Amino acid sequence: MAYTKRFDGRKFDEVREMEAKVGIIKRANGSAMFRTGKTIAIAAVYGPRELFPAFLQDPKKGKLKCLYDLLSFSVTERKRPGPSRRSTEISMVTRDCLEPVLDLTKFAYTGLDVYIYITQADAGTRAAGINAASLALADAGIPMKDLISSIAVGKVSDKIVVDLDKEEEDHKDGATDLPIAMSVRTGKLTLLQMDGNMNQTEIKKALEMGKKACEQIKEVQVKALQAKYGGAGK
Repeated sequence: MAYTKRFDGRKFDEVREMEAKVGIIKRANGSAMFRTGKTIAIAAVYGPRELFPAFLQDPKKGKLKCLYDLLSFSVTERKRPGPSRRSTEISMVTRDCLEPVLDLTKFAYTGLDVYIYITQADAGTRAAGINAASLALADAGIPMKDLISSIAVGKVSDKIVVDLDKEEEDHKDGATDLPIAMSVRTGKLTLLQMDGNMNQTEIKKALEMGKKACEQIKEVQVKALQAKYGGAGK
């Protein structure tokens, strides 16, 4: 059966309402909140600080560590507290997609810890966490070539859609999830994963829609930084 209309009334290429703030955790070196629809991610950066144990230290640059966790109260179903196999995987993916835009050469022998917590989940948590983490790193004053913007694109029944919500993820005809992250300034993808099936034409269309969505996300990220620091930013 064809998917003719999204459950929440959005267009197929329309992102949910977004909101972002920086500097929300005073004790952190940098912090941010990013909301997409009902999904809320909070990120906090601590460091650069001395890295232990010493054998992990890199004499050429600082070491980035990301910790992502879906808090137990963020979902309606029962979830055991603490990191899961999925959260460990997303932590590594987040680190890998942020590292290409960071200049950590000035922070040799140190560690930079980024904590990402999902306080409310309605799909797209990986992308929201990446968006919040990118903002938190900028808020911490870490040298960056660009912000990283992220969105989940996907296929619901027979349609390619942007920013799936939970109801679409659980669609009876099946859904494919394709989270991406990118530097809008360079157009370079730093994350591309797929859970499900799409053909080459569908993937190409999904990437085109995802890149346009990331441009919108970056605008929200930049405005959040401007709200605290001013300036024109790009």
